[in-house]
Amino acid sequence: MNGDGGEDRGGTAAEAGTRGVHGSQGAHGTPEPGPGAATGTAARLQKLFEGHRLTPTQRRIAHCMVRRAADAPFLSSVELAELAGVSQPSVTRFAVALGFDGYPALRKHLREVVPAATARGTEASNEYQQAVQAEIDNLRHLAAVLADPGPVVRAGRLFAASRPLPVLGLRAATAQAAGFAYFARKVHPDVRLLDEGGTMLTDRIDAAVQAGASTLLCFALPRHPREVVDALEYARAAGLTVVTVADSAFAPVARHTDLLLPAAVGTGLAFDTACAPMLLGRVLLEAMCDALPDAQARLEEFDAKAAERGLFVE
Repeated sequence: MNGDGGEDRGGTAAEAGTRGVHGSQGAHGTPEPGPGAATGTAARLQKLFEGHRLTPTQRRIAHCMVRRAADAPFLSSVELAELAGVSQPSVTRFAVALGFDGYPALRKHLREVVPAATARGTEASNEYQQAVQAEIDNLRHLAAVLADPGPVVRAGRLFAASRPLPVLGLRAATAQAAGFAYFARKVHPDVRLLDEGGTMLTDRIDAAVQAGASTLLCFALPRHPREVVDALEYARAAGLTVVTVADSAFAPVARHTDLLLPAAVGTGLAFDTACAPMLLGRVLLEAMCDALPDAQARLEEFDAKAAERGLFVE
């Protein structure tokens, strides 16, 4: 898909997580299909690769796909890159070398020719179930990344110390930024949501800097708007420390980010799913609350006022 939040994305294995299938665990933590399950699919893959002049890197990808024939049609380009030990752009070039417009077209073709019985285990599942399972896998990977809480703790302290705290999110990332800002305002004295692009964006960054901001939080999701990249470059030049939640450590915003926190998005539906970035945003809120000495008092004050006003239906 080429729509907002619906294209194949770059990145590396470290940020992708791996999808689950039935069987034993492989060397990279992804389960291997049972013996003989992918024989027919492997033959189809071999035939697909025949007659094409492939580079050594592309042959490595082809060999990996044959070895993982049962789940090859369901791997993202990031996952395939991890399993083959190559870069994600190499996977894209590999698909083009085979005559496809890109990796999504290759994966779609593979899904059409793979027998249903060999697809990710013995139990057939529809595309909606596969999308949910992919998000579960992304959340499992995020949990593994959070085994080292250091980067999140550091980010929470940076947010707590920044007065004001600008939060940037455009297009597909608008909801993530708005959700963070909504809750952050309950404990942080000055949170400024930057959810509109255009010529005013740099003005609002300047205003935040002049008011004393030291850190900017950005949510950056595919497809990555050029103006987000430009805004982060501008923010760093203005002296802000940039913390970014992105779908990959190799996202276009990476080179303009001081602290990048990866959370993979799901790509199995027409539009990307972003459960992991949303949850990571909530984790960052928790870390910020831990760094704000009056956070609990602010929450209690809000609850008391909400009760007085009858704000919520119990």
